[in-house]
Amino acid sequence: MLIQLELFGEAPKKQEKHSKPPKVGNYNLAPPSNVVAEPAAIANKVINAEKAPINIEVEQRKPSGRHAISSFSADAAMVNIPDDKILFSKSYYPISEVAIMFNVNISLLRFWEKEFDVLKPRKNRKGNRLFRPEDIKMLKLIYFLLREKKYTIEGAKVFIKKGKKSTQKFEAIESLKQIRLMLIELKTGLSA
Repeated sequence: MLIQLELFGEAPKKQEKHSKPPKVGNYNLAPPSNVVAEPAAIANKVINAEKAPINIEVEQRKPSGRHAISSFSADAAMVNIPDDKILFSKSYYPISEVAIMFNVNISLLRFWEKEFDVLKPRKNRKGNRLFRPEDIKMLKLIYFLLREKKYTIEGAKVFIKKGKKSTQKFEAIESLKQIRLMLIELKTGLSA
């Protein structure tokens, strides 16, 4: 087969498996300022060469697939879980709200539900997942272990199975974070 292709010219080039996404660019599609036409065309039509330029912006797609571990630490600061008083004011939270709280995809929450036995969200008759505040607290621990401490899923399962000591350790870390934030705010208030 290869010999036959070489008889007719060069062998076809192999296409790359992963092509790069298009780059963002501004393309100016303004008509040229001097339009040259034949005298017969000028007599038949009036050519307006001073049209406004047209700018087209091409949006670059975000890469899909796995993300670098270094990007997780930046995302960890973006978790927006309300305080316990506000969190326990509702009995159930839909999965979409929980995904927004943790700034993750809904599919990741479903995956964590399959992997971790301690996560058991309720399901209504339609099959929609409803998370209790206790489930959200457990998700907070799982998120902390996987994204901030960079545990593997198996390591996080072992950590959670240790029981009461692991949750006490996590609560101590959370309270120290709150104290740190308070001290940073105090420091910025003094220097301003």
